[in-house]
Amino acid sequence: MSTTDAAVAEESSTDRWSDVRDLPPSAKLVAKVLDYNDTLTQSELAEETLLPARTVRYALSRLEDEGVVDARFSFTDARKRLYTLAV
Repeated sequence: MSTTDAAVAEESSTDRWSDVRDLPPSAKLVAKVLDYNDTLTQSELAEETLLPARTVRYALSRLEDEGVVDARFSFTDARKRLYTLAV
């Protein structure tokens, strides 16, 4: 891989996170955890990030506002929503 190819690859990976860059640290952490895991519920995100449930709710709302996270209802438990990274 040439230096130019490496620079283009690095630029495209940073562009992926451009919508997240100006968000609070909790939102960045939630986005990164979703990047490593395909789909998680809010309670699973709280467990994985060690953040309070209220903070995770706020982070998810900020991420949804930016269009970074997709949310859908769980088929097994309609009370829960499943979150997936959209970038």
